[in-house]
Amino acid sequence: MVLTVAAVRGALGFLTRLPAGHDEAAWDAYTRYPVAMVPVGYLVGVLCALPVVLGGLFSLPAPVVGFGYLLAVYGATGINHLDGVADCGDAAVVHGSPADRREVLKDTTTGVGALAAVGLVIAGLALGGVALAGLPLGAAVAVVVVSEVGAKAGMVLLAGVGKPAHEGFGSALTGESGRGTALAGLALATPAVLFGLPAPDWPVVAGVAIASMGAGVLVALAALGWADDRLGGVTGDVFGATNELARVAGIHVGVIAWTLS
Repeated sequence: MVLTVAAVRGALGFLTRLPAGHDEAAWDAYTRYPVAMVPVGYLVGVLCALPVVLGGLFSLPAPVVGFGYLLAVYGATGINHLDGVADCGDAAVVHGSPADRREVLKDTTTGVGALAAVGLVIAGLALGGVALAGLPLGAAVAVVVVSEVGAKAGMVLLAGVGKPAHEGFGSALTGESGRGTALAGLALATPAVLFGLPAPDWPVVAGVAIASMGAGVLVALAALGWADDRLGGVTGDVFGATNELARVAGIHVGVIAWTLS
Protein backbone atom coordinates (compact mmCIF):
# COMPACT_ATOMS: atom_id res chain seq x y z
CA MET A 1 0.00 0.00 0.00
CA VAL A 2 1.54 3.28 -1.14
CA LEU A 3 1.13 6.36 1.01
CA THR A 4 1.91 9.60 -0.80
CA VAL A 5 2.34 13.16 0.42
CA ALA A 6 -0.50 14.20 -1.88
CA ALA A 7 -2.81 11.63 -0.29
CA VAL A 8 -2.00 12.87 3.21
CA ARG A 9 -2.57 16.45 2.07
CA GLY A 10 -5.91 15.45 0.59
CA ALA A 11 -6.87 13.71 3.83
CA LEU A 12 -5.85 16.78 5.81
CA GLY A 13 -7.94 19.00 3.58
CA PHE A 14 -11.01 16.80 3.97
CA LEU A 15 -10.73 15.74 7.62
CA THR A 16 -9.50 18.96 9.21
CA ARG A 17 -9.78 22.72 9.02
CA LEU A 18 -6.03 23.06 8.62
CA PRO A 19 -4.87 25.01 5.53
CA ALA A 20 -3.73 21.97 3.58
CA GLY A 21 -5.39 22.86 0.30
CA HIS A 22 -8.25 21.21 -1.56
CA ASP A 23 -6.91 20.80 -5.08
CA GLU A 24 -8.04 18.00 -7.36
CA ALA A 25 -4.70 16.16 -7.35
CA ALA A 26 -4.72 15.87 -3.56
CA TRP A 27 -8.34 14.74 -3.56
CA ASP A 28 -7.67 12.07 -6.20
CA ALA A 29 -4.65 10.80 -4.26
CA TYR A 30 -6.70 10.66 -1.05
CA THR A 31 -9.48 8.61 -2.64
CA ARG A 32 -6.90 6.22 -4.14
CA TYR A 33 -5.10 5.82 -0.81
CA PRO A 34 -7.63 6.36 2.02
CA VAL A 35 -5.10 4.87 4.44
CA ALA A 36 -3.78 8.46 4.54
CA MET A 37 -6.51 9.16 7.09
CA VAL A 38 -4.54 7.38 9.80
CA PRO A 39 -1.52 9.75 9.87
CA VAL A 40 -4.01 12.63 10.02
CA GLY A 41 -5.49 10.96 13.09
CA TYR A 42 -2.14 11.24 14.88
CA LEU A 43 -1.94 14.97 14.16
CA VAL A 44 -5.54 15.66 15.14
CA GLY A 45 -5.12 13.58 18.28
CA VAL A 46 -2.11 15.61 19.40
CA LEU A 47 -3.96 18.88 18.76
CA CYS A 48 -7.03 17.69 20.66
CA ALA A 49 -4.86 16.58 23.58
CA LEU A 50 -3.58 20.12 24.19
CA PRO A 51 -6.51 21.18 26.46
CA VAL A 52 -6.04 17.97 28.45
CA VAL A 53 -2.32 18.71 28.85
CA LEU A 54 -3.02 22.29 29.93
CA GLY A 55 -5.67 21.06 32.34
CA GLY A 56 -3.21 18.67 33.92
CA LEU A 57 -0.38 21.20 34.14
CA PHE A 58 -2.51 23.95 35.66
CA SER A 59 -4.98 21.79 37.62
CA LEU A 60 -7.98 23.20 35.76
CA PRO A 61 -11.49 22.08 36.78
CA ALA A 62 -12.72 18.96 34.99
CA PRO A 63 -15.66 20.73 33.27
CA VAL A 64 -13.24 23.30 31.83
CA VAL A 65 -11.04 20.51 30.48
CA GLY A 66 -14.06 18.76 29.01
CA PHE A 67 -15.29 21.88 27.27
CA GLY A 68 -11.78 22.69 26.06
CA TYR A 69 -11.47 19.20 24.60
CA LEU A 70 -14.80 19.58 22.80
CA LEU A 71 -13.71 22.92 21.34
CA ALA A 72 -10.38 21.46 20.26
CA VAL A 73 -12.03 18.54 18.44
CA TYR A 74 -14.38 20.65 16.36
CA GLY A 75 -11.95 23.53 16.05
CA ALA A 76 -9.47 21.13 14.44
CA THR A 77 -11.86 18.98 12.42
CA GLY A 78 -14.89 21.15 11.71
CA ILE A 79 -18.43 19.81 11.75
CA ASN A 80 -18.60 17.99 8.41
CA HIS A 81 -18.71 14.59 10.06
CA LEU A 82 -21.47 15.67 12.42
CA ASP A 83 -23.61 16.05 9.32
CA GLY A 84 -23.10 12.33 8.77
CA VAL A 85 -24.25 11.66 12.33
CA ALA A 86 -27.36 13.78 11.74
CA ASP A 87 -28.25 12.12 8.44
CA CYS A 88 -27.69 8.61 9.76
CA GLY A 89 -29.72 9.49 12.85
CA ASP A 90 -32.68 10.41 10.67
CA ALA A 91 -32.22 7.32 8.50
CA ALA A 92 -32.06 5.08 11.58
CA VAL A 93 -35.58 6.00 12.70
CA VAL A 94 -37.20 5.66 9.27
CA HIS A 95 -39.27 2.56 8.50
CA GLY A 96 -38.99 1.24 4.99
CA SER A 97 -36.55 -0.15 2.47
CA PRO A 98 -32.85 0.72 2.11
CA ALA A 99 -33.86 2.97 -0.79
CA ASP A 100 -36.25 4.87 1.49
CA ARG A 101 -33.50 5.39 4.04
CA ARG A 102 -31.06 6.55 1.39
CA GLU A 103 -33.59 9.17 0.35
CA VAL A 104 -33.63 10.42 3.94
CA LEU A 105 -29.85 10.78 3.82
CA LYS A 106 -30.25 13.23 0.96
CA ASP A 107 -33.08 15.16 2.60
CA THR A 108 -31.97 18.56 3.91
CA THR A 109 -34.71 18.60 6.56
CA THR A 110 -33.44 17.99 10.09
CA GLY A 111 -35.55 15.46 11.97
CA VAL A 112 -35.77 14.28 15.55
CA GLY A 113 -33.40 11.39 14.83
CA ALA A 114 -30.74 13.83 13.68
CA LEU A 115 -31.15 16.06 16.72
CA ALA A 116 -30.98 13.10 19.09
CA ALA A 117 -27.94 11.57 17.39
CA VAL A 118 -25.92 14.80 17.30
CA GLY A 119 -26.93 15.64 20.87
CA LEU A 120 -25.77 12.27 22.12
CA VAL A 121 -22.42 12.57 20.32
CA ILE A 122 -21.77 16.07 21.67
CA ALA A 123 -22.79 15.09 25.20
CA GLY A 124 -20.73 11.90 25.04
CA LEU A 125 -17.65 13.74 23.85
CA ALA A 126 -17.94 16.53 26.43
CA LEU A 127 -18.53 14.09 29.30
CA GLY A 128 -15.65 11.98 28.05
CA GLY A 129 -13.46 15.08 28.18
CA VAL A 130 -14.55 15.69 31.78
CA ALA A 131 -13.65 12.10 32.66
CA LEU A 132 -10.22 12.49 31.04
CA ALA A 133 -9.38 15.17 33.59
CA GLY A 134 -9.48 12.48 36.28
CA LEU A 135 -6.80 10.35 34.61
CA PRO A 136 -3.03 10.70 35.01
CA LEU A 137 -1.77 13.03 32.31
CA GLY A 138 0.09 10.37 30.32
CA ALA A 139 -2.91 8.06 30.26
CA ALA A 140 -5.29 10.88 29.31
CA VAL A 141 -3.12 11.99 26.38
CA ALA A 142 -2.77 8.39 25.19
CA VAL A 143 -6.54 7.91 25.25
CA VAL A 144 -7.15 11.11 23.27
CA VAL A 145 -4.58 10.32 20.59
CA VAL A 146 -5.47 6.65 20.28
CA SER A 147 -9.19 7.42 20.09
CA GLU A 148 -8.57 9.75 17.17
CA VAL A 149 -6.25 7.32 15.41
CA GLY A 150 -8.68 4.48 16.03
CA ALA A 151 -11.53 6.49 14.54
CA LYS A 152 -9.53 7.10 11.37
CA ALA A 153 -8.49 3.43 11.21
CA GLY A 154 -12.19 2.60 11.47
CA MET A 155 -12.94 4.70 8.42
CA VAL A 156 -10.09 3.02 6.53
CA LEU A 157 -11.63 -0.32 7.49
CA LEU A 158 -14.92 0.80 5.94
CA ALA A 159 -13.08 1.83 2.78
CA GLY A 160 -11.29 -1.50 2.57
CA VAL A 161 -14.14 -3.94 3.17
CA GLY A 162 -17.31 -1.91 2.60
CA LYS A 163 -19.41 -1.82 -0.54
CA PRO A 164 -20.90 1.51 -1.66
CA ALA A 165 -24.64 2.06 -1.43
CA HIS A 166 -24.55 4.49 -4.38
CA GLU A 167 -22.23 6.74 -6.34
CA GLY A 168 -20.68 9.43 -4.18
CA PHE A 169 -18.07 9.88 -1.48
CA GLY A 170 -18.51 6.32 -0.23
CA SER A 171 -17.90 4.83 -3.66
CA ALA A 172 -14.91 7.15 -4.19
CA LEU A 173 -13.16 5.73 -1.11
CA THR A 174 -14.14 2.09 -1.62
CA GLY A 175 -13.61 2.03 -5.40
CA GLU A 176 -9.87 1.29 -5.46
CA SER A 177 -9.57 -0.11 -1.95
CA GLY A 178 -9.53 -3.68 -0.69
CA ARG A 179 -8.64 -5.76 2.32
CA GLY A 180 -5.03 -4.65 1.95
CA THR A 181 -6.20 -1.09 2.61
CA ALA A 182 -7.93 -2.15 5.82
CA LEU A 183 -4.86 -4.07 7.03
CA ALA A 184 -2.54 -1.16 6.17
CA GLY A 185 -4.77 1.19 8.17
CA LEU A 186 -4.64 -1.05 11.23
CA ALA A 187 -0.87 -1.44 10.87
CA LEU A 188 -0.35 2.33 10.73
CA ALA A 189 -2.63 2.82 13.73
CA THR A 190 -0.88 0.27 15.96
CA PRO A 191 2.10 2.49 17.00
CA ALA A 192 -0.38 4.83 18.70
CA VAL A 193 -0.31 2.51 21.71
CA LEU A 194 3.26 3.71 22.33
CA PHE A 195 2.00 7.08 23.57
CA GLY A 196 2.92 7.39 27.24
CA LEU A 197 5.89 5.00 26.77
CA PRO A 198 8.29 6.86 29.15
CA ALA A 199 5.86 6.56 32.07
CA PRO A 200 6.56 3.88 34.71
CA ASP A 201 2.97 2.65 34.37
CA TRP A 202 3.27 2.33 30.59
CA PRO A 203 2.17 -1.34 30.45
CA VAL A 204 -1.16 -0.29 31.96
CA VAL A 205 -1.40 2.73 29.65
CA ALA A 206 -0.68 0.47 26.67
CA GLY A 207 -3.49 -1.83 27.71
CA VAL A 208 -5.83 1.14 28.01
CA ALA A 209 -4.73 2.36 24.57
CA ILE A 210 -5.37 -1.05 23.02
CA ALA A 211 -8.87 -1.11 24.52
CA SER A 212 -9.55 2.40 23.25
CA MET A 213 -8.42 1.56 19.72
CA GLY A 214 -10.34 -1.69 19.76
CA ALA A 215 -13.49 0.25 20.56
CA GLY A 216 -13.04 2.36 17.43
CA VAL A 217 -12.60 -0.71 15.25
CA LEU A 218 -15.68 -2.37 16.75
CA VAL A 219 -17.74 0.75 16.09
CA ALA A 220 -16.61 0.64 12.44
CA LEU A 221 -17.62 -3.01 12.15
CA ALA A 222 -20.99 -2.26 13.72
CA ALA A 223 -21.48 0.69 11.36
CA LEU A 224 -20.58 -1.54 8.42
CA GLY A 225 -23.16 -4.13 9.44
CA TRP A 226 -25.83 -1.48 10.01
CA ALA A 227 -25.12 0.23 6.69
CA ASP A 228 -25.25 -3.02 4.73
CA ASP A 229 -28.54 -3.99 6.36
CA ARG A 230 -30.31 -0.62 6.41
CA LEU A 231 -28.78 1.30 3.50
CA GLY A 232 -27.51 -1.37 1.15
CA GLY A 233 -23.88 -0.33 1.68
CA VAL A 234 -21.70 2.46 3.01
CA THR A 235 -22.10 6.13 2.13
CA GLY A 236 -20.24 9.32 2.90
CA ASP A 237 -22.59 9.88 5.82
CA VAL A 238 -21.73 6.46 7.23
CA PHE A 239 -18.03 7.36 7.08
CA GLY A 240 -18.68 10.60 8.94
CA ALA A 241 -20.87 8.99 11.58
CA THR A 242 -18.30 6.23 12.10
CA ASN A 243 -15.57 8.80 12.74
CA GLU A 244 -17.65 10.62 15.37
CA LEU A 245 -19.02 7.53 17.12
CA ALA A 246 -15.65 5.76 17.15
CA ARG A 247 -14.02 8.78 18.79
CA VAL A 248 -16.65 8.89 21.55
CA ALA A 249 -16.44 5.14 22.10
CA GLY A 250 -12.64 5.26 22.22
CA ILE A 251 -12.62 7.99 24.86
CA HIS A 252 -15.15 6.28 27.13
CA VAL A 253 -13.69 2.78 26.77
CA GLY A 254 -10.24 4.20 27.50
CA VAL A 255 -11.48 5.90 30.68
CA ILE A 256 -13.29 2.74 31.78
CA ALA A 257 -10.26 0.59 31.07
CA TRP A 258 -8.06 2.85 33.20
CA THR A 259 -10.61 2.88 36.02
CA LEU A 260 -10.78 -0.92 36.05
CA SER A 261 -7.01 -1.43 35.73
